[in-house]
Amino acid sequence: MAKVIAINISRKKGVIKEPVPKGEFIVGFGLTDDAHGGDWHRQVSLLGQESIDSMVKKGADGLSPGVFAENITTEGLDLYKLPIGTKIRIKDVLLEVTQIGKECHKGCEIMKKVGDCVMPREGIFAVVLEGGTIYPGDEIDLIEAGKI
Repeated sequence: MAKVIAINISRKKGVIKEPVPKGEFIVGFGLTDDAHGGDWHRQVSLLGQESIDSMVKKGADGLSPGVFAENITTEGLDLYKLPIGTKIRIKDVLLEVTQIGKECHKGCEIMKKVGDCVMPREGIFAVVLEGGTIYPGDEIDLIEAGKI
C-alpha cells in the first residue's frame, strides 16, 4: 500500500521544509503557506522515503522528510517511474504529475556532502486539480494518465 509519510512546508525558498500535521492543498496554487506554491507547473513536489533511504546508504546522515524540499514524502511507490499526466489521488486531493526530476540548484548541501542528490532524478512535481486536506498516513491511489 502506498501512503503519505509526511507533509512538509517552508515559508521561503532555499530552505529545508519542515513537517506539519496536515496539508491544505488549493487548486491552482499548491500547498497553503508553502513558498513554492503558485500558478505554475510545479505547485507540489513529492519524493519517496525509499529515495531518502538510498541517500542514507550512500553516507548522508541526518536525513528526514522535507530535507530535499519535497512537500509530500511518500512510501511504497516508485514516483519517478510514473508517466507525466498520471493522476495521484490522496483522499479528496487530486494531483497531476507534470515533471519528473529537476535541475539541482547550485550549492546543494546534500551534493556537497555525499556527491549525489536524488531530487534531480527521483523527485516529481504536480499541479493540484482538486483541493482538500492530506494527513500523514493517508493512502495514495494512482489513476493512469488519460483516465480522467
